[in-house]
Amino acid sequence: MVFIVILIISFALQSFFPWWVIIVVSFATCGIIGKTAKISFWQPFLAILVLWTAMALYKSMPNHHLLASRVAEMFGLKIWPAILAVTAIIGGLTAGISGLCGYYFRKSTITSKAKS
Repeated sequence: MVFIVILIISFALQSFFPWWVIIVVSFATCGIIGKTAKISFWQPFLAILVLWTAMALYKSMPNHHLLASRVAEMFGLKIWPAILAVTAIIGGLTAGISGLCGYYFRKSTITSKAKS
């Protein structure tokens, strides 16, 4: 459930907002419906990994990966899929850590309310 929600909302919002909207989406989604810490890290990670890989391929295929190849060369990588993988992993880690923070934020506020 978390995977699908993050995938759809991130896809819709990244059309209008900067890339870091994934942080807000992952934090809010895992803060609301995250069941465990494991789910709250891996589901956003995989959702953004899939989304960014698909979007990068969609944007890169029409020009036969020319820009991706040039950017890969600038970073000292020999092939364009390497830069695609690096980009997707960085986005996935960003979303995963944000989702984990959202889960622990909810857990800490619920715990503190219960003790009061």
